[in-house]
Amino acid sequence: MNWLKQQVANVAGTQEPIYGPSAIQSVAIQAEKNPYTELEKKDLKWAAMTSTCVETQTFYLMADSGHIGMAQVIYSNVAGIHTTCQFNTKVFYPQGTTPNLWSSDALDSPDFDSEKLSFHADGCAVTLSEDCTSYTVKSVTNEASIVNLTITRTAPGFHVGVDGKSYFGTDPERPWGSMRHAFWPRCRAEGSIITKDGPIDFKGRAFFVHALQGMKPHHAAAKWNFVDFQSPTYSAVMMEYTTPPSYGSTIVNVGGIATDGAILCAGSGGNSVEHTKVKKDSANDWTEPEDVKFVWSGQTKEGKPVNAKVEGSLGQRLDKVDVMEKVPGFIKTIVGGVAGTKPYIYQYSPQQKLSITVNIDGVEKTEEGELFTEATFIS
Repeated sequence: MNWLKQQVANVAGTQEPIYGPSAIQSVAIQAEKNPYTELEKKDLKWAAMTSTCVETQTFYLMADSGHIGMAQVIYSNVAGIHTTCQFNTKVFYPQGTTPNLWSSDALDSPDFDSEKLSFHADGCAVTLSEDCTSYTVKSVTNEASIVNLTITRTAPGFHVGVDGKSYFGTDPERPWGSMRHAFWPRCRAEGSIITKDGPIDFKGRAFFVHALQGMKPHHAAAKWNFVDFQSPTYSAVMMEYTTPPSYGSTIVNVGGIATDGAILCAGSGGNSVEHTKVKKDSANDWTEPEDVKFVWSGQTKEGKPVNAKVEGSLGQRLDKVDVMEKVPGFIKTIVGGVAGTKPYIYQYSPQQKLSITVNIDGVEKTEEGELFTEATFIS
């Protein structure tokens, strides 16, 4: 009966019954014995599910020029009936000198290579190199933002636990949904995004995440926090989501810290996000963060304890995104009509740079860097 109720919710878009926290098998359980796994070739494949899902490959860019950018492919399937793909580009200009650039375009003739390692469509391609160390991202789908980028990892990739997945369902042997994140935490970016005002050189640092929500997104998570911190020595990344009450408002956190050539630590249980100061958004009643504290905790491969912290004021936000206005129609199809669902994304990169403090086996180092973070409220 639970399975039937869930399938009705999947197809009709209705809210789910209250299953309780036992209906999610968090990846944190895997991480207790196996904190993380370095990515191999097979772990970089697109799932391209034929049932309800949203799958993304997203490249976050921090240019030496001060620009912050994003390039993203979204693959979406609605109830196994309709598949849609979209290419999104976003550019934030230094110190708010120019309005944000946002481009979002439906892709025609989307497909994958034979191994499902690379994606292509008319006017767009995201191609993994033969040695699995870099992606090229090219798009001419929108004249406002012509993309030609190469993202090369400078540290190993990872996912948390054995397979990176949290599973949803009352029967662990027959899960009806899943969530997975795979990271390249520390990358080098080269190339440009050509705008109507000319090319923007995105030489600098980058972060790549391949995410799969193998169910309706608003069924999997009620809110999200995303952290990308890049400094000369460290890359600290984190994804945290809280499930809706249907799965016990369970918090799942995955993330890690990398340096050139190595992962310092990665896992689930020792990481946390805290909004230490908030204010109410009068437009929608969400409490957007003003000050934050991000914590990572784990061990090196040699078993040495690692603790890290980034905290401070976010300053003026970069953007507030009303998802139901901005996202493509297929997301509205997936999310629309559910009571209490009003997704907004708050995006920040403090002009007053924050620092990361990393303690490895009692040896502490503090270093200034660039932070890009998002707080997303869905339901």
